[in-house]
Amino acid sequence: MAMQEKIKEYGQNLFLEAQATNGSSNKEKAALQDMARLTRDGFVKLMIEYNLDALVTPFLGPYGVSVNSVLAIGGFPGISVLAGYNSKGVPFGIYFGGLKGSEPKFIEISYGFEQAIKIRKPPSLKP
Repeated sequence: MAMQEKIKEYGQNLFLEAQATNGSSNKEKAALQDMARLTRDGFVKLMIEYNLDALVTPFLGPYGVSVNSVLAIGGFPGISVLAGYNSKGVPFGIYFGGLKGSEPKFIEISYGFEQAIKIRKPPSLKP
């Protein structure tokens, strides 16, 4: 199959255009500096100032932007955990996130949460 056919199929034009650049422009560099400042003066400051072990938020998965998406963009680690099921039996979760290097602490917290609620049930194989 020709390269052009795969480009159309998988939408690779954006990647080819990015590869053709010589790096980030001043606009992108300014945005990265701004994000670093907001991270330092926002999330990191909040976690340190209040001596927090983890941040807990609803986990919306791929269906919506939530705090876990923002933390991921900033390079902060996190883990999603089953929190329950809605009235139709669809699972939903919560997200534990923290500062870089704090993974052992919020993994411990999320494990404790799972053990406390013991709500997980094996999925049904029936259609």
